[in-house]
Amino acid sequence: MTVVEVLCALAIDGIVVLIVRGIPEVDAAWLFLGTLIAVNAVFEVIVCTRLSWLGGRKRDFENAVSLTNPGPVLPTQGESLCRSFDWGLLSLLVVPTLVAALVWVPWFALWPLTLLPGRLSAGV
Repeated sequence: MTVVEVLCALAIDGIVVLIVRGIPEVDAAWLFLGTLIAVNAVFEVIVCTRLSWLGGRKRDFENAVSLTNPGPVLPTQGESLCRSFDWGLLSLLVVPTLVAALVWVPWFALWPLTLLPGRLSAGV
């Protein structure tokens, strides 16, 4: 669901930024995309570490105890998807990103993409 929330935020931010500021310059795009790739690489490395205070989850998975009967604990597939969409996270992705993209650099509308590597690697 994080992917869906990020795509919704990108759609909202992208449309508003294109309407208000127009198509941004390409030179700024290369700088921003390079920064975005570097930030994504850092998040991927941090999530795969054992340092829990930095967001690493490896220790949590190593210490987890498997359930003998997971049936009563796990929700159904449809219920799990419906409950996992978070409107609060969507608003936290849209509002500050939109303000920064309108005031500072239009390419800042792509900032929600930096959340994906950490969330996806944690899910995997």
